[in-house]
Amino acid sequence: MKRFTTACGLVCMLTAAAVMMGGCAKSPTPPDEKSPAAKEATPAAGAAKLPGPPDAEGWMSLFDGKTLAGWKMSDFVKPGTVTAKGGEIVLVKSKEGDLTGITWAGGEIPTSSYEVEVKAKRTDGGDFFCALTFPIGKSFASFVVGGWGGSLVGISSLDGYDASENTTTKTMTFETGTWYTIRVRVTDDRLQAFIDDEQMVDVETKEHKFSVRWEVEASQPLGLAAWCTSANWKDLRLRKVSE
Repeated sequence: MKRFTTACGLVCMLTAAAVMMGGCAKSPTPPDEKSPAAKEATPAAGAAKLPGPPDAEGWMSLFDGKTLAGWKMSDFVKPGTVTAKGGEIVLVKSKEGDLTGITWAGGEIPTSSYEVEVKAKRTDGGDFFCALTFPIGKSFASFVVGGWGGSLVGISSLDGYDASENTTTKTMTFETGTWYTIRVRVTDDRLQAFIDDEQMVDVETKEHKFSVRWEVEASQPLGLAAWCTSANWKDLRLRKVSE
């Protein structure tokens, strides 16, 4: 059963989460210390071509269910592995690094008036199993699901504040092995995000500045990532929307 709280109740939770994350949540490696081996750790993207035309509702698949065509491994430090198997994208966390993920390399994507959706589940670990990074106008942002010890949800970053300390911060209980439908909608006026059709974020875009934490810059322009956590993703798709 889902449990929601507001940002006001997060102080104790975040303190405890910092302790829980212990060895995994070590200080991130600065960008200039990235190892070239990270680029060689996994398979290259396939053909830079979308798997198929839009369906009757306008959705266009970004994953063909068989390969990582159109995707590349994100350039994170000592990542785990990502493979396509049984209609799912299977991410196995690293024993050495923190972040593992994939980045879109299949051509141009919209920067406004679109929705992007993915189904995700945590299979092992206790932190975010889906950080969905996406374009928003000339900037980028990430919708973090299950972070900071396993339950935090929010946008990183909003006006320079990450998902744990801005007005989008919420908490939610996530069960390991349970699928969640994660959807982000971007228009010229609003940024909205949903989990299983429950609205989690509703922000006026013109009133705020958006950015990503440097750790996930490699997810731009569109990417999925997990922190010290194994995850499966499927049914990744995108469609244009009206204002």
